[in-house]
Amino acid sequence: MYREKIKELQKWKESKNRKPLIIRGARQVGKTWLMKEFGKEYYEKVAYINFDENTRMNKLFEEDFELNKIIQGLKIESGVNIEPHNTLIIFDEIQETPKALKALKYFCENAQEYHIISAGSLLGVAMHEGTSFPVGKVDFLDLRPLSFFEFIEAIRRKRTTKSVKKQ
Repeated sequence: MYREKIKELQKWKESKNRKPLIIRGARQVGKTWLMKEFGKEYYEKVAYINFDENTRMNKLFEEDFELNKIIQGLKIESGVNIEPHNTLIIFDEIQETPKALKALKYFCENAQEYHIISAGSLLGVAMHEGTSFPVGKVDFLDLRPLSFFEFIEAIRRKRTTKSVKKQ
């Protein structure tokens, strides 16, 4: 399958001013698939962390925002030796651990060498009281359901896509 947003993710990866990225979108539009596929295609390693009902991650981010400790905890959780520049770190369902969302600010300010993408359903609505949002410290990518052309390509009718695009 192909998603046009992959091009924007490539630009994000190559940006010198890259910030942690939050993918916004409704449920079931392919946020998780897009993050994993991008990691698989453009990075040597992917450290995938799902925060849904993950008490270990709640505890990791509860204590403080000491980034070396957090990276060590993420290595243990994902089973991946996270290295800057060649590892994509994916935080899925990040709204379940609000302090992980807040930690994105510290990654932006103190550890831009790490490539972090996050997503979560109802991200803007599910903020917990007393938790701040890292305004200005993250980039956003909005994801919608497949476009018509993405859908045609997904069902493997590329000839049809070419014919329709010509008209």
